[in-house]
Amino acid sequence: MNPPQSFQTLLLAIEPAAIARFKSIIESYDNLATLRTEDRRHHYLRLYFDGASAPDVDELLESLSTAFSIRRIGL
Repeated sequence: MNPPQSFQTLLLAIEPAAIARFKSIIESYDNLATLRTEDRRHHYLRLYFDGASAPDVDELLESLSTAFSIRRIGL
């Protein structure tokens, strides 16, 4: 399933114990992004967001990166 062309995605890795809290924070920003599990074994998460929101998503991820040990895996 491919997202619409205006959407962007990021693949992230987060420690399993922090995933639920991270998801609730991301999705508390109405219409900013949606988070889905990409690979449960490796704890990879796929973040979907509108391309116009990319600067806000980057800023949010940067502010949360230390608390959640976020690793950007790729697109």
